[in-house]
Amino acid sequence: MKILVTGATGYIGGRLIPRLIEKGYSVRCMARDVSRLQNRWTGAEIVYGDVLKFDSVKEALSGIDTAYYLIHSMSAGEHNFAENDLRAAENFSQIAKDSGVKRIIYLGGLGSAEDNLSPHLLSRQQTGDMLRKSGISVTEFRAGMIVGSGSLSFEMVRYLTERVPIMICPKWVMTETQPIAVRDVLRYLIEALEKKESENKILEIGSDDILAYADLMKIYAEVRNLKRVMINVPFLTPRLSSYWVDFVTPIPSNIARPLIEGLKNRLVCNDNSAKHIFNFQPISYKEAVTFALEREHSGKVETVWSSALSSIKAKNIIPLNLSQKEGMIIEKRERIVYADSEKVFSVISSIGGKNGWYANFLWQLRGILDRLFGGVGMRRGRREPNNLLVGDPLDFWRVEAVVPNKLLRLRAEMKLPGKAWLQFSIDEIENGKSVLTQTAFYEPKGLFGILYWYSIYFLHGYIFGGMIKELALKAERKM
Repeated sequence: MKILVTGATGYIGGRLIPRLIEKGYSVRCMARDVSRLQNRWTGAEIVYGDVLKFDSVKEALSGIDTAYYLIHSMSAGEHNFAENDLRAAENFSQIAKDSGVKRIIYLGGLGSAEDNLSPHLLSRQQTGDMLRKSGISVTEFRAGMIVGSGSLSFEMVRYLTERVPIMICPKWVMTETQPIAVRDVLRYLIEALEKKESENKILEIGSDDILAYADLMKIYAEVRNLKRVMINVPFLTPRLSSYWVDFVTPIPSNIARPLIEGLKNRLVCNDNSAKHIFNFQPISYKEAVTFALEREHSGKVETVWSSALSSIKAKNIIPLNLSQKEGMIIEKRERIVYADSEKVFSVISSIGGKNGWYANFLWQLRGILDRLFGGVGMRRGRREPNNLLVGDPLDFWRVEAVVPNKLLRLRAEMKLPGKAWLQFSIDEIENGKSVLTQTAFYEPKGLFGILYWYSIYFLHGYIFGGMIKELALKAERKM
């Protein structure tokens, strides 16, 4: 069976693909930026595809039996995400039918149509309706809060509970939901391939736990042995709540707000058909939290919500040869390192997050300033302590290019009057030595952009000069 997975760079898609390959399926992965998937999974075919571009989708669907539809525009924080979702679903399903695809498996969201759903939740269900409109066989799974290391909903609960000992709880905190572990979502998605009874059905999935969001935080606190006080208040609109989430967690307000607006709706399963078709029992919320935390602590987090390509602006993706861009300011430093390229790369690919940066207090100060001006700050950390993939968030950077033992390039996502990149390249020379080159690229925007760069230029010798020296010494200590 030939399978296409859309949303391959996303949270669910990035976990589904290796499991499908492990089961022996022939898997094709579709993404708008194929560089983020190269060499990520052995045995997967990588193709370019944009659901809003007819020709690219047609090529991606050629020869496919079943397609997973795991695309949702809301992660971009776009105001017109619902319209984009419908256009994308209409394009995809019609091309799939014309291409001879037998079935689409779609992951949507719980919610009753009679319950005045939020725009976000309504969009998820309308997407399923649009996929079915083409006449193709569609299996739609509807899930509430997905609990797993790095998932958006779980990260919101985790950070709020970890960082706020006395919580002011708005009305939505008492809304009930039926959470489900990400491992169980993946199991449903995979087992549906061999369950003919699941075809042409809407299947609501969740654990046996029906819990208020306040209970979710209390159980999390219990697992972590934290004491938390909750004070209920009748105010705090979704907008105000989203600003609070933005302040306390790594989730920006433009993404948190649609999520919080959906918390007014009770998201529970009203149909138990999935339990009769699939012969397994989803784990409890408490077990899911325990598994997620074990993953976090082990540093083995497969995917995180913020790695999705749609969470960044596509216009920021630029050609690889930065040195040829007109007006680019380039600051380069080189150092001979008495260590081979593998040792040097292991050090540079471990920077940031809990591992910190050279002159970490200055980076933290820059992160605070970034937050004050509406940026992401240093709060995102990194997915794993010692491994980076293209597209990974890394504090207020994003990984733009990785060539093992040769190159790491980071693109700045902090608030700047221009665009900036930080690149490390390694050339191995004789006798097990290497040349480490550190290059800062800055493309200023207007006069203010130029003034910004030179106003902090006096710090560069300390920050960048100290950084390359410290990285070299760490690599040499590994020898």
